[in-house]
Amino acid sequence: MDDETSPDADEITTIHRAVSDDGTELAGRVHGRGPPVVLVPGAMGDGEFVWDPLVPFLADRFTCYAMSVRSRGLSDHSADVSTERRIRDVTAFVESIGEPVGLLGWSQGGRMALGAAARTDAVSALVTYEPAVLEVLSEDEFGRFTERITRMGELIAEDRPVDAARTFLEWVATEDELVVAEEVGFVEGCAPNVPIFLQEVQELGENEGTNPTDPSTLAEISAPFLLLHGTRSIPDPWFIDGVNYIEEHAAPTQVREVDGTGHMGPIHEPEAVADEVGRFFAATTEPARS
Repeated sequence: MDDETSPDADEITTIHRAVSDDGTELAGRVHGRGPPVVLVPGAMGDGEFVWDPLVPFLADRFTCYAMSVRSRGLSDHSADVSTERRIRDVTAFVESIGEPVGLLGWSQGGRMALGAAARTDAVSALVTYEPAVLEVLSEDEFGRFTERITRMGELIAEDRPVDAARTFLEWVATEDELVVAEEVGFVEGCAPNVPIFLQEVQELGENEGTNPTDPSTLAEISAPFLLLHGTRSIPDPWFIDGVNYIEEHAAPTQVREVDGTGHMGPIHEPEAVADEVGRFFAATTEPARS
């Protein structure tokens, strides 16, 4: 574990560094003050941009560690980007904080957070925002997902990473959410991570073994657990079905919905999402050590 300060255009930020069990260095920027909360981004995201709209609504109450898993953001690159390795990354980063932490994961990051929470008692409370649950993805939607992945590969071959990122986001975001995603630089931020995401999808289809949404894994989660979802989520009903699936197999859980938004809630309605996250963590996480 190592912390260092780094000059930023607007502020001096701290970078927290940890090492995964295979020697890969992990890093994430640290914002705010209070009980520690680790933020795990999804799919094409990393800690350098995904949480920018949300963090200002949490940093007045919590120390937010915006981590990146391997091959993203400030973290080292690795040939192994399997689900197992990325769960170990989250677990190592959480444990490197040195005290119990709240853990927040969004979408694919929610999958990683579920896996980590099942493995370590360093998680004092867990929140996931619409974690991706592959078991409940319908055959039709899986076909659409496959089409998107194929098209993304074609666009990367044409050196069009921003278009590739947008192609995937159009599957999971409403028109209003896409407008906001463009405005806050989310689509452009995702673009450099598209090749790694495609590699992860390929591994998932070919030789993936670890499944953080397996009922036996979900049953291992003992920390207080909040499942968040939007009221306008697409593909409908995949993400809502996923929330229901997890609620059935992981106990105890609480479920809350965020009105007027969908899968992109953390950037589309960040204050509303932060209100739910902050309220839950304030009631369940331990105070930061002085």
